[in-house]
Amino acid sequence: MRALLCIAALLLGACKEEPDFDARYDAASKEIEARAKALDAAAGAADEVPPGASESGTIAESPPDPALSGR
Repeated sequence: MRALLCIAALLLGACKEEPDFDARYDAASKEIEARAKALDAAAGAADEVPPGASESGTIAESPPDPALSGR
């Protein structure tokens, strides 16, 4: 009988309450905010123009080297 009570007490102690609405909302809000910041950072990095590129997004060509042209 004592063993049955110990097992029942262990089972009840192992049960954990689910987080309430406010706790779940706060966790979801923080996760969404972190994802939004990551997306903003990725979009900002994609908007940067690499050195040597024109505003149209193409790489500017350097003038041909006369020594290589064979003329």
